[in-house]
Amino acid sequence: QVQLVESGGGLVQAGDSLRLSCTTSGYTFSRSDMGWFRQAPGKEREFVVAISWRGATYYAESAKGRFTISRDNAKNSVYLQMNSLKPADTAVYYCASKRSTTFEAMRTLREYDYWGQGTQVTVSS
Repeated sequence: QVQLVESGGGLVQAGDSLRLSCTTSGYTFSRSDMGWFRQAPGKEREFVVAISWRGATYYAESAKGRFTISRDNAKNSVYLQMNSLKPADTAVYYCASKRSTTFEAMRTLREYDYWGQGTQVTVSS
């Protein structure tokens, strides 16, 4: 069956860095677009960044200049490098997978077919 498993979350201080990983199985990762979303307490899940199966990236404004998404098709994995973390980045971070459609669809939550269980990122001030 399809599985997406996130790891790498934790408690850090403002200004620190974290690298999240998402390892997948059960489907054709190399032909899938991958996204990272996050959900803070009391808020809706929001788009952070995505990477197409071809390697094109799409960043939310909040992530530009601080976060970097990458993928390793040989390992069926996608990564999120987060630098200069802020308390506002505190959330549960989810990776998700979708079949490749349009570029704009990469930022749309409902377009994603498979989701991981999430990993908690907490940034203290």
